[in-house]
Parts: sequence; structure tokens; C-alpha cells
Amino acid sequence: MAERRTPSRERIVAGAADMISRRGLSATSIREMARHARAPLGSTYHYFPDGKQQLATEAVRYTGEWVARSLRKELESGPVEGLRAFLALWRGIVVESDFRAGCPVLAVAIEEPPADETPPAVAAAAEVFAQWEALLAASLREHGAEAEQAAQLATLVVAAVEGTVAMCRAKRSARPLDDTAEQLQALIAGAIKR
Repeated sequence: MAERRTPSRERIVAGAADMISRRGLSATSIREMARHARAPLGSTYHYFPDGKQQLATEAVRYTGEWVARSLRKELESGPVEGLRAFLALWRGIVVESDFRAGCPVLAVAIEEPPADETPPAVAAAAEVFAQWEALLAASLREHGAEAEQAAQLATLVVAAVEGTVAMCRAKRSARPLDDTAEQLQALIAGAIKR
């Protein structure tokens, strides 16, 4: 039976996302991203002729869609289940990496951009956060939350989970995720009990 192989471009993007989640964008070169993905540097530049910023943008979008797929699936069962899946996804990443990896979207978003410029990767991060918020807000509205409350709660969930992932890495503990999960679940339950 033939082994399915990940296409080189996708492998490079996934490897870049993983590397950025561990080291941030500034501390990672395109050469290191290619090596981490076990891809030739020439292939990396073939797929990403505009270099590191183009690859980072694709890595952010890749992560965004990967998380959004999980959210869409779990939100079919309701916002509490969606929250649990969102938290479980990040718990898996931080724990399985021994607290060395976090969210590449957040890592790119906190990079200091050049003056008077918004790099494409930072713009992509903003789009990803908005996508996650929109998915959560739609589920909250479908389950009885008022529109404004749903939007604000969705922002709170994304912000809290992203910040908690950073705290877990710093504290080398999943406890912040547990504490955050309990409080966010209570807030969502209160918003949809109508």
C-alpha cells in the first residue's frame, strides 16, 4: 500500500507554524523553518518567493483554518462544547510540547511591526482572531445569547484562551487553562440560559 505523503508546500507551512509557535517570528529564520519542516531551502523559496513574511502569513492562515475546522465541528453541539474543544486543542499543544509551544497566531500578533506598516502576517493574525470570534459569537446567538453579548463573550473567550496559553508556557502548568475553562463555561452557560 502506498504511503500518503504530505505535499511539500503544506509540510513547510505546518513546520513554519510549529516553529513560530515555539520561538516567535523574529527569532526564526526561513532557513530554520525549512529545516524544521525537513524541506530543502530551494523548495521553500520556490513556494514562498517573497520569503519569511509570506511563509509566516501562510502559517498563520493554516493554523487559523485548522482551529476553525475544529471549532465548526464542535460548535454544532453548542457553545460550551465548542469552548471545551478550543481549550482541549490548546491544552494538547502546550502539554504535548512540554510547555514549549503556544499559538503561532498570537506569536505573530505580538511581534513589533516596522513603523507605519502592518505586515501581512499580522493582518492575517487579525483575520484569524476575527474568524474564531465570529464562529463563537454565531453559536452563542443560535443558543439564545443577545447579539452584543455574544460578540463580547466571543472576544473574551479568544482573548482569555490565547492569554492563558501564554501563562501555561510561562508557569509550565496547565492549571491556568483549567481555571479559565471553569470561569468561561460559567459565563457561557449564563449567557445562553434564556
